Amino acid sequence: MCGIVAYIGAKPAQSYLIEGLKRLEYRGYDSAGLAVLEGGKLNVVKAVGRVANLEDKIEDLGGFRGTIGIAHTRWATHGGVTEFNAHPHTDDRNGIAIIHNGIIENYAALKTYLEEKGHKFQSQTDTEVLAMLIGELYAPQEGVDLEAAVQAALREVTGAYAIAVICEKEPDVLVVARKGSPLMVGVGAGEYVVASDASAIVSHTTQAFVLDDYNVVKITRSGFRTSTIHNVPVTSKIMQLELELQEIELGGFSHFMQKEIFEQPKAISNCIRGRLNMDEGRIHLGGVGNFSKELSKIKNIVLTAQGTALHAAMIGEYLFEDLAKVSSVAEYASEFRYRNPIVEENTLVIAVSQSGETADTLAALQEAKERGALAMGVVNVVGSSIARETDAGVYLRVGPEIGVASTKAFTGQVAVLSMLAMYMGRKRFMSADQCRDLMKDMERIPGLIERICEQDARIKKVTEKYIHRENWLFLGRGYNYPTALEGALKLKEISYIHAEGMPAAEMKHGPIALINDGMPAVFIANKGRQYEKVMSNIQEVRSRGGHVIAVATEGDKDITKYAEDVMYIPEIPECLSPMLAVVPLQLMAYHAAVLRGHDVDKPRNLAKSVTVE
Repeated sequence: MCGIVAYIGAKPAQSYLIEGLKRLEYRGYDSAGLAVLEGGKLNVVKAVGRVANLEDKIEDLGGFRGTIGIAHTRWATHGGVTEFNAHPHTDDRNGIAIIHNGIIENYAALKTYLEEKGHKFQSQTDTEVLAMLIGELYAPQEGVDLEAAVQAALREVTGAYAIAVICEKEPDVLVVARKGSPLMVGVGAGEYVVASDASAIVSHTTQAFVLDDYNVVKITRSGFRTSTIHNVPVTSKIMQLELELQEIELGGFSHFMQKEIFEQPKAISNCIRGRLNMDEGRIHLGGVGNFSKELSKIKNIVLTAQGTALHAAMIGEYLFEDLAKVSSVAEYASEFRYRNPIVEENTLVIAVSQSGETADTLAALQEAKERGALAMGVVNVVGSSIARETDAGVYLRVGPEIGVASTKAFTGQVAVLSMLAMYMGRKRFMSADQCRDLMKDMERIPGLIERICEQDARIKKVTEKYIHRENWLFLGRGYNYPTALEGALKLKEISYIHAEGMPAAEMKHGPIALINDGMPAVFIANKGRQYEKVMSNIQEVRSRGGHVIAVATEGDKDITKYAEDVMYIPEIPECLSPMLAVVPLQLMAYHAAVLRGHDVDKPRNLAKSVTVE
């Protein structure tokens, strides 16, 4: 959600800024803009729509040669999608420009105060209020330079922010700050690249540091200084970025989502590598080892997440109760944080998030910690907010996910939650042989996903039969009820087809009224404890004219009597089957979006990382 790029160095900033914005397009946005200081003058250009539109406008102006600048992709919150509301925003007195991710919650009160001071606003945004506030406080003749003005302004702000600020009167200074929204500084040879995501940095340098909450960094070409908003010095720890450039490029694929679906065998291999100890029949998770005793005493588990991560968490709920025999519940993070939840002694809360920056999930985690829960994170991005906030955690290690619709992060989350459940089960009652058998099946999963992906052409043909239908059902039971929810979400997200996922048995309690002639109903009907009951649900749909598309276990010939179309997955223990069953659903959604002519990687209205409520 929104993207920040800033540059200061010896080279023209424009190329760095535009390249960075293109790297961040996957995050979701509706407008873009940049500001470059050149010859002591602030040049601001904005455009509605794609970064390419901004690039065209800059080219018409002849481009800029200045070596310091800021750029932004906006996802509208305050105010509509217009050039006035696009970033950067400027103050009205000092030539200050700012870009901002997050939400300033007390912007209305601040705006009233600033209007009384005579400031004139051009937009409807909270960000312009912050620009004006910095300008109001800026007084270099009184010793309040840009850095000090930013610090002072942020002391008055309530909300979340990641900002980058430049000023005509200080053309060799870039000031950045962060609270609750990700921001990092890439350190190069005589140059610095600031971004909200490592993907905008890695082509220029692999050395970077992440800002902590309430950090302010003043950057010049000769170095940087980190402090708090109260001007207390802070030491920033420079780290090596693990991201590699080829991981964020398409290669031979048409879309990032397609690439990431086909990357899942490699992603799961990386996720489980070094974590399965066959000799001892144990799971080894370095991120939780120091809390082994606490985990053995856990009586309740709360998994909190949003969107796709919530569906993985729901599978985790089944896994922990089945494999570790611990009472578990999966919760919408956005509901958990506001409903005065009861957190009893020996409760473990697990925050599940691809980005590690999901605002609601982070807030729910903090709420649970305040109530005494042991906090654990299951995230993909190293050094993210959730990773830093937790007591313990496990990284997915599936590589960067660029497509807005999550695929390999979902299977990675399920893989990690499976290993966590086995880890806890082994400490309680699970024998070495039981654990070893499951680990052997885990090791098979990458190869089994490859086999499923080989059906891609046939899955496309199946999808093509139904893309004219605007209403679909996705149904499953047990472990694959959340998988059905995920399949429906994928179809909605990128093809804009209305789809509803639910437990197969729930259909009779109202939704069966929706079924009409030819309506697609996707059943996850792999062999398991409830297979016969799923068969009954399938017949209920068929008898009302619905068309059944089944995800079934290889070798199941009976299913062809009841389903118009079948997509097969290899046999695997039921508790691990969601990692296989979801793959045909991902491919269906992908092909539906392509066949309907939609932008697969940048679906309308969506953002990759939702860092505001």
